[in-house]
Amino acid sequence: MNWNGKDVELYLREKQFIDTAIVPLISLGLGDNMKQSASQGEFISLLTLHLEHQFRGRMLLFPPLTYLLESDENLKKNTLQEWEGTLKENGFLHVFYITSDSFWRDIKEPFSENIIWLPSIPLENMEEKFKHSLLEDQVKQLINIIVQKWQNI
Repeated sequence: MNWNGKDVELYLREKQFIDTAIVPLISLGLGDNMKQSASQGEFISLLTLHLEHQFRGRMLLFPPLTYLLESDENLKKNTLQEWEGTLKENGFLHVFYITSDSFWRDIKEPFSENIIWLPSIPLENMEEKFKHSLLEDQVKQLINIIVQKWQNI
C-alpha cells in the first residue's frame, strides 16, 4: 500500500493485517553532491515502489524521510528514532528503512536491524526495460532480506 488517500483508507480498514512499514531514507545533497544524491533518491524511490507491489496488503510504503546530507549526525539519528517510536506506537511490528546513503551503512544500535543499505545503481541512462529488469532483481534480494528479518523478529 502506498501513501495516498485510497490506500490509506484501505489500510485503516485492514490494519490488523498490515504489520510492516517501509520508509525510504533519502539524503538531499546540494552542490557537488547533488547529482549523486538525486540518483540515489531515484533508485531508492523506484526500488521501494517495486517492493511495495510484491508485498501489497502486508506493508505500507511511507513517503521518503528526506534530510540534508550535511545535517548533524545526531539530528539524523534522533529523527529516525522519532519515526521508529511513532510507527511502533501506531501498530507497526516491523519497520524497515531502505537507503543508499553510506551514512546509514555503518550505523549500529538501535537501528542496525531495521536499516537495509543497498548500493545505488545509476538509472538515468538506462532503457526502461533494463531498468525494470534490474529493479526486479534488486527486489528479489530485498524480499529475501525482509522475509529473513520477519522470521527473526
